[in-house]
Amino acid sequence: MHVFITGASGWIGSHAVQEFLTAGHRVLALARSDASADALRARGAEVLRGDLDDLDALRRGADSTGGTVHLANKHDFTDPAASNAAERAAVQAIADALAGSGRPLLVASGVAGFPPGRPVAEDDVNPATGPASVRGGAENLALGHAERGVRVLAARFAPTVHGTGDHGFVATLVAAARAAGASRHVGDGSHRWSAVHVDDAARLVRLALESAPAGTVLHAVAEEGVATADIAGAIGRGLGLPVVPVEPERAVDAMGWIGAFFAMDLPASSERTRALLGWEPQGPTLLEDLAAGGYFA
Repeated sequence: MHVFITGASGWIGSHAVQEFLTAGHRVLALARSDASADALRARGAEVLRGDLDDLDALRRGADSTGGTVHLANKHDFTDPAASNAAERAAVQAIADALAGSGRPLLVASGVAGFPPGRPVAEDDVNPATGPASVRGGAENLALGHAERGVRVLAARFAPTVHGTGDHGFVATLVAAARAAGASRHVGDGSHRWSAVHVDDAARLVRLALESAPAGTVLHAVAEEGVATADIAGAIGRGLGLPVVPVEPERAVDAMGWIGAFFAMDLPASSERTRALLGWEPQGPTLLEDLAAGGYFA
């Protein structure tokens, strides 16, 4: 398959590019900069210059390939409205380009925002709908295009997609601990974050694009829930810092914006995803990755 990947130079995207190439697929990668374009070409990918706001480039990329993996997101936590609007517009542009083709479109999403109390399951309907919602309601927007002849797939990623070189939420927690001189968890630390190793996440993306039927929701989740106290403890050991609880109302003041996310209970199941795709995670766990020391180099 000839696959168009947005976010191809990002954390999950770069691993997805390698996964598809290793499996024998061709990759057309969206690249914003010369440096990203050169790096992607060096790995064997074709390059389409553009970014998330270049809707014409997104349409061309989707229209000229056999399937699309949409992983790009601005992740601008200082201006979430702009990020949400850009995400919705990008998904709409790609879906329009694929309408009636029967070709696959995998759209990235997350497991946050669902009602608390139990692990999120694949058949739970994403409550984010409409342009003003998280990610601009892009998951539900995309799934609606299954009726327009697009093989739409929604991949919900765990809040931590970890591994060597990670610069996401766990790396931000490490940086916050360094800055504060203490590793913190919110409250008693009993709430949980689901987790997946980046290589396992990339393999799930490939398997889904190759075979999952239209309208499928998949969970890139290897561990259903890791206690945030255990995550904070591993960070404290890695940095040689004390582990200190912080009250929920002080989490952002003590930890920065990541405190709001670390206060969330985000467990999720992947039982149906594993049964459908035959996907079995093989990478190290989150705590094993933290113990290995790469996050503290």
